[in-house]
Amino acid sequence: MGGAWSHCWRVETMKSYHIQYGGGLESLRLREHAVPVPGPTEVLVRIWANSLSARELNILCGRYPLPVADDIIAASDGAGEVVAVGTDVDRVRVGDRVMGVVFQRWFDGRFDLAHADQLGGSLDGLLTEYAVLDQDGVVPIPGQLTYDEAATLPCAAVTAWNALVGGQGLVPGEHVLTLGSGGVSLFALQFAKLLGARVIATAGSDEKAARLLELGADAVINHTLTPDWAKQVRALTDGRGVDHVVDVAGTLNESLRATATGGEVAFVGSLGGADPIDARLLFTSSVTLRPIALGHRAHFQAMNEAIAAADLRPVIDRVFPFEETREAFRYYIDGGGFGKVVISHAA
Repeated sequence: MGGAWSHCWRVETMKSYHIQYGGGLESLRLREHAVPVPGPTEVLVRIWANSLSARELNILCGRYPLPVADDIIAASDGAGEVVAVGTDVDRVRVGDRVMGVVFQRWFDGRFDLAHADQLGGSLDGLLTEYAVLDQDGVVPIPGQLTYDEAATLPCAAVTAWNALVGGQGLVPGEHVLTLGSGGVSLFALQFAKLLGARVIATAGSDEKAARLLELGADAVINHTLTPDWAKQVRALTDGRGVDHVVDVAGTLNESLRATATGGEVAFVGSLGGADPIDARLLFTSSVTLRPIALGHRAHFQAMNEAIAAADLRPVIDRVFPFEETREAFRYYIDGGGFGKVVISHAA
């Protein structure tokens, strides 16, 4: 596929945003440095868009469970165009539109620490103008998604897909419960409907409830007005409970109460931690509690095929220019939006 550098390569320096583990937003710094050179099996990607996920907040707050390198380039999520390839690259071509796989060495199978290297954590992330990635660590952008749309997929969407299909698997006609209107929950709602499920969602306001119904939710419970929402979930399922819960809030006991016997709770995590689990409740419910460590490349690829086939479009709340990355982080930290926060590098 040619030499290490393509004819389109001209730029020698680039800008990137770096963060410090536990350093808060104050640690976000814009730096200028040399563009990295791809090795024999690597590709150079011009990044055109990023999105922000809860993992970035956990890193800034010092609560991320996996290793984080010092002064790391931020953000796991990014999409862009391949502008140069290494001498031994045979899976990717110059001009391909790609996304980075968050866990660069987790291709399939069970997660273990041998697969723990992740973009924006132990490895430099994609909140940069150019990034070098191994050819095995990128996947094509599905369908006709824009770079902004594609940048929302690597973390939140893959997590939601894994939560629904990576354990017991979702059968058409089953009931799924999603919590709130964050990125993972919105993707879980979209994927569950795509896979033929009935979806009950919770929301913190009537306005967000209305938007969840527009996205396809079959019923929405205002959890602010109904803190014991598990009872209403059971009422909506003739007392049986749902087959799957995608728990992003750490409200595990309430999720267990809402789940049918033999069902599954996918525990994605929570910025505020999680409730202590009532062991008796877990035992008597016969529910499988499955922590989710995002997902592997095979999850990503299968999800992308489903997105392309259905022409599914991610929900984007706001788009900030690359130069306003700090403002994008502030907006995301403040919360209250509906959909993904994107950082666009487009001129």
